[in-house]
Amino acid sequence: MTIPKEGEKAPDFTAKDQNGNTVSLSDFKGKNVILYFYPQDNTPTCTNEACNFRDNYQSLLRKGFSVIGVSPDTEKSHKKFETKFELPFPLIADPDRKIVEQYGLWAEKIMFGRKYMGVLRTTFVIDPKGKILKVIDKVESKNASQQVLDLLQ
Repeated sequence: MTIPKEGEKAPDFTAKDQNGNTVSLSDFKGKNVILYFYPQDNTPTCTNEACNFRDNYQSLLRKGFSVIGVSPDTEKSHKKFETKFELPFPLIADPDRKIVEQYGLWAEKIMFGRKYMGVLRTTFVIDPKGKILKVIDKVESKNASQQVLDLLQ
C-alpha cells in the first residue's frame, strides 16, 4: 500500500486504545486530527515525540486538534507507556499492523547497516472532513507538535 497523500481522504480504521476502548478515525469527524505513527513504546525517540505532544496538548486542543498515536504495540504496552509518561490522548494498538500497512508505513529500514522491517515515523494532519492536510515524514520527535503548527501557518 502507498502512503496517503495530501488532499486524499484519510483511511478510516477501528481498533482498541490503551484503555480497551474501540476508537475509529471517523469518531473524530468534525475535528482536526493529528494522527501520528511511531515504531515502539518506551524507546527514546518515540518517548520524546509522545511527551512533546503531551507537553503541548492543551495548546493543541485550544487550536482545535485531537491527537491520536498509533504503533504496533499492544494495549497493555500502551497502557504502561501512557501511565509512565501521563499521556492524555489515545494510543491505538495495532499489533497485527493492519493500520500501519493501510497507511503504507510498514517498510524496510536500515539502522547501523542492518536492514529490517519497521514503522516509518510519520504524522498526518487531518481536517474535520477527514481529508489529509499535511503529511510529515521527517518528524522531529522533540519538536513534533510545533512542526505541525508551523506547517499550518
